[in-house]
Amino acid sequence: MVKTAVSLSGIQLDNPVIPASGTFGFGYEFTQWYDINCLGGISVKGTTREPRFGNPAPRIAETPGGMLNAVGLQNPGIDKVLAEELPRLREVYHKPILANISGFSMDEYVECCAKADASPHTDIIEVNVSCPNVHHGGMSFGTDPNMVYDVTRAVKGVCKKPVYIKLSPNVTDIVSIAKACEEGGADGLSLINTLMGMRLDLKKRAPILANTTGGLSGPAVFPVALRMVWQVYEAVKLPIIGMGGIQKAEDVIEMMLAGATAVQVGAANLVDPYACKTIIDTLPGVMERLGIENLKDIIGGAHGWEKM
Repeated sequence: MVKTAVSLSGIQLDNPVIPASGTFGFGYEFTQWYDINCLGGISVKGTTREPRFGNPAPRIAETPGGMLNAVGLQNPGIDKVLAEELPRLREVYHKPILANISGFSMDEYVECCAKADASPHTDIIEVNVSCPNVHHGGMSFGTDPNMVYDVTRAVKGVCKKPVYIKLSPNVTDIVSIAKACEEGGADGLSLINTLMGMRLDLKKRAPILANTTGGLSGPAVFPVALRMVWQVYEAVKLPIIGMGGIQKAEDVIEMMLAGATAVQVGAANLVDPYACKTIIDTLPGVMERLGIENLKDIIGGAHGWEKM
């Protein structure tokens, strides 16, 4: 019998598969299709201090090998999420919950993370630093090592639960950002968020998305995500949740060999609501075929290949 369990900062997961924030709602919506307790964990919809309606439509554009989205962090706000959404999820789901927090200022990150940390329904605080800092000309927190360090340090100051920083790939040096998170006291890292992209409507001669640009996700970004997980694993000593274009069990194995302890599945959920369940169901068979008895043993297993 193969072993699929992994551990994130002392939080035990029966398997490494976690639906990614923004692609799985608040989780309980998927109970109409299957028992979601098969999931290793759930990263719930990104949450901000105030309710957000999100960006105007159209918000989604298809592209070969993936999709673009510009939803704009639509959510009911931190207080409603903690008072209504998470308790509703906890009624039907008894495994680890990751609260995904976004913010447009340092104060917002600190306030939201403190509230999420105090909730009995959260296990890990996942901090999305891809938001623009409204107090610094709109530059994304996640593109500046100094800002990432400051956010990490501030959030860690108000959280007792593990804090994982979700990194933006829209940088020239992902390693410097990861090191800043480690220096700021992060317990782990999630990477990658979406890559910026756009599409044009040839008839209208205008952008398809009302927001002009959006985040690219899906199979097309998998090699980029894998490369960044590989680089970060070699640079820091933090556990990594790898994500970006994961579609099947083989992708999970590949991401873990690159250095991920667990993975998140995003765009695949929007194509097939059974995506995560299918990956989990097929994972043991793939492990047996590849001669893997325990998933924990393969984390970072492809590093040092040149010495073999």
